[in-house]
Amino acid sequence: MARYRSLTIAAVLFALSAPALAVDNNPDIKGLYLLTDYPAVTVQPGTTSTVSLKLRNYGLAPERLSLSVNGVPKGWTATLLGGGQPIAAAMPATDDSVSLDLRLDVPKDAQIGAQTITINADGATGHVSLPVQVSLAKELPAKLTLTPQLPDLRGSTRSNFEYTMTIKNDSGKKLLVSLAADAPRNFDTAFTEAYGTQQLTAIPVDAGKTKDVKLKVTPPDSVDAGRYPVTAHIAAEDAKASAKVALDITGEPKLTLAGREGLLSARATAGKESSVPVTISNTGTAPAENVQLSGNAPGGWKVTFEPKTIERIAPNQHADVQALITPPDKAIAGDYVTTLTASSKGASGNGNFRVTVTTSTMWGVAGVGIIGAALLIMVGAVARFGRR
Repeated sequence: MARYRSLTIAAVLFALSAPALAVDNNPDIKGLYLLTDYPAVTVQPGTTSTVSLKLRNYGLAPERLSLSVNGVPKGWTATLLGGGQPIAAAMPATDDSVSLDLRLDVPKDAQIGAQTITINADGATGHVSLPVQVSLAKELPAKLTLTPQLPDLRGSTRSNFEYTMTIKNDSGKKLLVSLAADAPRNFDTAFTEAYGTQQLTAIPVDAGKTKDVKLKVTPPDSVDAGRYPVTAHIAAEDAKASAKVALDITGEPKLTLAGREGLLSARATAGKESSVPVTISNTGTAPAENVQLSGNAPGGWKVTFEPKTIERIAPNQHADVQALITPPDKAIAGDYVTTLTASSKGASGNGNFRVTVTTSTMWGVAGVGIIGAALLIMVGAVARFGRR
């Protein structure tokens, strides 16, 4: 334990300069270490700065260690934080570490220069300390970076194009970062929290920290297939940054149905097959392959197509088919609605056709005969019973 008791600042500085992996792989090294990635920092008067620390235990039994800070200039406030709360002691487990933060609140009238603040950890069997040099500067320039995690996404106009972006504030103070995006015409853009739905126009980012946001891009339904660039911009004070992302939009078919010359009506005779010309158009940005045709008509009706399928309809092209509609024999004369549908992989369209049904001539003659017979019976009955 004598070696542990004699641990000095020089040993701590050695731990800072040597890779942590080398210490972990050397079972002969034991002791307590106060570590930081940045033992010399620069801050601005009138601001709050945070120095991340780590209290590391190599091969020693757990022990309660009292924490303190020495050399704090007059008017400054130095607070040790653990888990976001002020702390006065820590206890790292064997071969484990505890994360700490040293928060420095520097007054506006602090003198420009360098100060050395020492963090101490004291236990029943030993002591370890870490000096941190703090230099004051009148003003630190703001610096921002913006990095998209997945800058290229592929999908159709109905896909969700969402880009997660990391904002890094390399400044010495907290910044309110504004958000904006340049996109092609009729494209909608919106920034939200990385794990939320609330739309943002600006977001605060602490000094030296990062924050993730999400950029959602919605293309218009009518956009052609192709690659479309979008540029995201962030700004705070005099600092600016931007990042480019892209949408690789694949085409998709879009089917519509109509009668010849746009008519959505037809005539049919009860019990007889009627041929109704139908035009199927593809107004999308990709070919419609293997287009299937179907009909939904009142009960007892029969609807087929000639041809039954269409092999391919190119974008901005159309195909003509015949809908063969047969009302039942006893259909009552009048207007009926029949829905005709064309469907392909990734697209479908339909049209409602008004079909006017007339009865056949045979049924008309039969009807006249029935009416005539009824009149004869009625006249005969009047003549017979009228004599009485």
